[in-house]
Amino acid sequence: MDQIRSFRDLEVWQRAHQLVLAVYRMTKDFPSDERYGLVSQMRRAAVSVPANIAEGFKRRGKGEKVRFYNIGEASLEELKYFFILSKDLGYIDDNGQVMDEAEIISKMFYRLIEAINKSR
Repeated sequence: MDQIRSFRDLEVWQRAHQLVLAVYRMTKDFPSDERYGLVSQMRRAAVSVPANIAEGFKRRGKGEKVRFYNIGEASLEELKYFFILSKDLGYIDDNGQVMDEAEIISKMFYRLIEAINKSR
């Protein structure tokens, strides 16, 4: 197993970063009147996920690490709602792929936080 030296080595961060890119691609074709509304909120929530993983990675204390990972996890839940809303508003045809990826990331967060809590 390779040693993890950077947040970029964490698969959860890698997947979260790819989800950010997907959100940016998805929202570029939203109605222009959503530019400062839903588009901005979705992008901010999406960016918050890998950003909090990165920040939490450098925190020394277990409690601080977990706090940042929990913030990222909460932003991911917010983003899941925005996927539902976007579909219901007719801005996207299908949210299945991004929703599935968000669920995978959510499970990875759970395992990461559990591993930290169980460590010495």
